[in-house]
Amino acid sequence: MKVSTKWLNEYVKVDDLKPEELGEKIERTAVEVDGVSRRADGQKKIVVGHILECVPHPNSDHLHICQVDVGDEEPYQIVCGAPNVAAGQNVIVALPNSWIAGHIKIKKSKMRGELSMGMICGLQEIGFPDAVVPKEFADGIYVLPEDAVPGEPIWDYLGMDESIIDVDITPNRGDMLSMRGVAHEVAAIYDREVSLPHPTVKEDGSSKIEDLLSLEDADQELVAPYKLRMVKNVTIKPSPMWMQNRLWNAGIRPINNVVDVTNYILMDYGQPLHAFDYDKFDSKKLTVRLANEGEKLTTLDGEERELKATDLVIADGNRVIALAGVMGGKDTEVSDNTQTVVLEAAVFNSSKIRKTARRENLHSEASQRFERGINVATVQEALDAAAQMIAEFGDGQVVSGTLEINHVDPENVDVEILPERINKVLGTDLTDEAIVGIFEQLGFGIAKDETGTLTVSVPPRRWDIAIQADLIEEVARIYGYDNIPTTLPTMPLTEGHYTKAQKIIRDARAILESAGLSQAISYGLTTELKAKRFMLNEAEMTQLDFPMSSDHTTLRMNLISGLLDDVAYNQARKVNDVALYEQGRVFLREKDAERPNDIEHIAGALTGLFHEATWHDAKKPVDFYLTKGIVEYLMSSLGITDGIRYEATAEYEEMHPGRTAKIYVNDELVGLIGEVHPSLAKELKIKPTYVFELDLQKLIDLPKNVETYVPVSKYPEVTRDIALLVPNEITNDQIVESIKQNGGRFLADIKLFDLYQGEKIDDGFKSLAYTLVYRNSEGTLNDDEINQAFDKVVKKLQEELEVTVR
Repeated sequence: MKVSTKWLNEYVKVDDLKPEELGEKIERTAVEVDGVSRRADGQKKIVVGHILECVPHPNSDHLHICQVDVGDEEPYQIVCGAPNVAAGQNVIVALPNSWIAGHIKIKKSKMRGELSMGMICGLQEIGFPDAVVPKEFADGIYVLPEDAVPGEPIWDYLGMDESIIDVDITPNRGDMLSMRGVAHEVAAIYDREVSLPHPTVKEDGSSKIEDLLSLEDADQELVAPYKLRMVKNVTIKPSPMWMQNRLWNAGIRPINNVVDVTNYILMDYGQPLHAFDYDKFDSKKLTVRLANEGEKLTTLDGEERELKATDLVIADGNRVIALAGVMGGKDTEVSDNTQTVVLEAAVFNSSKIRKTARRENLHSEASQRFERGINVATVQEALDAAAQMIAEFGDGQVVSGTLEINHVDPENVDVEILPERINKVLGTDLTDEAIVGIFEQLGFGIAKDETGTLTVSVPPRRWDIAIQADLIEEVARIYGYDNIPTTLPTMPLTEGHYTKAQKIIRDARAILESAGLSQAISYGLTTELKAKRFMLNEAEMTQLDFPMSSDHTTLRMNLISGLLDDVAYNQARKVNDVALYEQGRVFLREKDAERPNDIEHIAGALTGLFHEATWHDAKKPVDFYLTKGIVEYLMSSLGITDGIRYEATAEYEEMHPGRTAKIYVNDELVGLIGEVHPSLAKELKIKPTYVFELDLQKLIDLPKNVETYVPVSKYPEVTRDIALLVPNEITNDQIVESIKQNGGRFLADIKLFDLYQGEKIDDGFKSLAYTLVYRNSEGTLNDDEINQAFDKVVKKLQEELEVTVR
């Protein structure tokens, strides 16, 4: 809502206030202010000019040479290329050495050999946006009224000397979507009087509206009230210059005297109006109803729209002529030939208007006000004011009477409250007189009974106030938020800290990032197909009843699908080396359950090179074992070191059957790891990609081996190497476990340093070589202790696993 301080000053005195100060006060007290501006700022030496003569340029097929009276002794010669320039016009002239919008300086120059003393301007060139420029002047210069005086600055003629406060109205303050509403607010802020003009309608007694038009009853839930007036013998022409100024300062394009009046009343009262051409009605009986499914309407913007059964419309007989509260129809629009105008004022169902405007993407000034509310007390007054102005500006007569259905008697809302309640909530110590004074500033009625209870009577123009909390907010606003004392809470303070689960989740993220992966965040909704892939456990899908799109119909049940979309996005943009992880929740629903369980998971996806080649290191491509190493690093860093095993599987059709494994901790399935199936990779247009996904909630619940600090031993460690000839079916884990069980209390570490299968090894066997590290933090180890422990290890390996010491 763009508020002109000059217009506002007609209702409440503000000319003694600086516009910036007024804007800042409104922002601190009522609603946000986006800015305060004045269109003339930064421009100078722009005056009214009168074109005395206009002849074609001898060296151009589109330029004209004009002799322009700008108030000096001699006319100025100006070359102009506008297609609508002509002798006898009053125009906007930027003199030599003037400044126009965009900080552009106009100098004396020559154009194709002819002297040009300045520039004849269009509105856009002096700072008016295209959206407010009258259509007849959109592609040329602007022609001023005949009474414009040559040589006078153009600021006053075009309203450029008015300061404009751009207020951003919140949904609860629809009353401020009007000049009168803003006037009441400013008057309350500064404790000043409001002086609002009220129209007097001069009706023509020769005709009555009920003889020319009728209204059919309508559901009160759809509209209440609905009113019509008529103006006959109207001449369509431009509206007065002062009205055009106010409209384009409010961001509205002037059209003609009828349409401009409806827009002016919209900005003044906040009451949307619509004007119909009476002679274009098929029937003289209007109806407010819901549309029939599939009905068609061509709106004023030329678009044919197929209506829904939830749309509220105005019908002329069986024909829809307007989308109620949103936009009128093309068939009954006011044109240059209109002679009789039917004016509509109403309060439509806000929910219906909002849904229609959103579905049709027709968010207009009118729909914005219907959605936020209308002052029912001024519906008739706004309609009367518009009818009288159209009659005056169009040389017409107002037809006697008003047609109305669903009449509403505006009533004040009474709210009772104790002053003590206000002070307790705000932490203030205001006297009863001060509180009463604030309500009186707001223009509310006030009464106090013998118990001290205040009864506040709120007028219909403040329909946002209905309960005690609303009154307390009003007191706080007008008293001033800056004046409310600041106090610290008296409750005992509790030091905040992460829960165990929160700490592990954050640690898991940090661990994967330290391993070289970057975090990705995917949408929680996906397709049915993607949702059921990569499932660790069986679960039911959860689908939305009203999805936003076909790609967001189902709650996700895995994280890998989202990561693969991210990989595809990157590779489509030539980023081939990708290492991503995501931590988030998946939604798994048990059979017959109404709601899904949300479970913490963590997953990763890697493709391309993990490390590029450098001068001293070879490149490192992503493979199964690199991915497995990252998973093991994650789990060990979280303190899960015992009972981890990987079991090969081919049951996942979206995973490579020979490069996929389930991850177990003891007998608990906690995740999967492997390569994405080549057919799925081809479908997603990605290169070979390795993924893993872990049930993070299970990892959180598992017992942990908490790392504790162990001082570095002061005594030397001892190592023993052993090489074993091992059958192929014996695994490294079996050998390591046997060594741990029999290595004695000084065994500190076991390292596999060689694996060999070749010519000197029998078929079905492999050679494994280990280093055993012994350490005693309390003293120096001797050979006897080490030899006894080492011999026991060798003996047990031979007995239990039937290996041969080489």
